[in-house]
Amino acid sequence: MSSAPDWFMYFIVFWAVVMVGFMCIGGFFMFRKFLKVLPMRDGKSKLDWQNYWVDRSRSMWSEEAKQLLDELVSPVPTAFRDIAKHSIAAKIGQVAIEKGDTAVTREHCIEGYIRATPKRDYRSLVSFLDKRGIDYSPYKHLLNK
Repeated sequence: MSSAPDWFMYFIVFWAVVMVGFMCIGGFFMFRKFLKVLPMRDGKSKLDWQNYWVDRSRSMWSEEAKQLLDELVSPVPTAFRDIAKHSIAAKIGQVAIEKGDTAVTREHCIEGYIRATPKRDYRSLVSFLDKRGIDYSPYKHLLNK
């Protein structure tokens, strides 16, 4: 009985490395999701707070604001778009409620979008807003934090 050809052994090793890499990537995203579910000092998790702000602001959303939200999350890959939309909507709702307004406006959407975006993504956020012709000049101070 002869041993397997060398190319077959390299093929097996290659696929083992690829599978371990995919498992590490999946584990990383699962761990991030796990961290969002852990309670903070106040006893609520990040996801609890997001649900709170979305539920509390649900009646404040007009069709125009919903369309703007859809436009703002359009650059997010389809697989992650629903999650991004929920977290951005929560931040927009929080901004509107904390300002004491009764409806979500375009200004709330832009400010909430900027506040919900991680700092590492500010460059793509700015280029997206510029490309769409959305004026974010009143909120430039938020980008410098």
